Amino acid sequence: MNIQRLLVISDTHGHVRGMEAILNWAQDSSQSGGINAAVFLGDGVPDVRRGADASGFSCDWRIIRGNSDLEASLPLSDIFEFGGHRFFLCHGHRYDLYNGFQTLTVVARSSGADAALFGHTHIPYCERDGNVLLVNPGSVGRPRSRIGATFAVIECEPEKPLRVEFWGIDDAGNIRKL
Repeated sequence: MNIQRLLVISDTHGHVRGMEAILNWAQDSSQSGGINAAVFLGDGVPDVRRGADASGFSCDWRIIRGNSDLEASLPLSDIFEFGGHRFFLCHGHRYDLYNGFQTLTVVARSSGADAALFGHTHIPYCERDGNVLLVNPGSVGRPRSRIGATFAVIECEPEKPLRVEFWGIDDAGNIRKL
């Protein structure tokens, strides 16, 4: 099998300890299953470097800036191929998410994406809209759901449906599958 695993994180908002705990977990393939690449979907861009430096975790990153990020050189959206699938990445603040996901779905579909990965709402979400999978990993730094701080891992295999796993992280840095 040629399964690739994509780590998806968003909205750390300065919670470097949470980012560091996730990257330590990702580095331990016996726990994480082996992470091949990672995306950060905005609002806490400096936390990526700080967490990676502290944990020693290294992989191919795709980073999108959010509405709270000042790094103007980073894109607001991106499209990339990974594990035999095409992903549309954005923070989400420009897609009217609080009124539904129609705009995001249309943009992702028009880009030929299999999935749209987004943040901004701070609530984990995974639903299919036609042929586009919509995934929000939730928030590490300021969660708005009862389950607390979350991130996601997407298992990608060519010609097979994407599989999404949500993971929770507590204040002590303990990680558990949800």
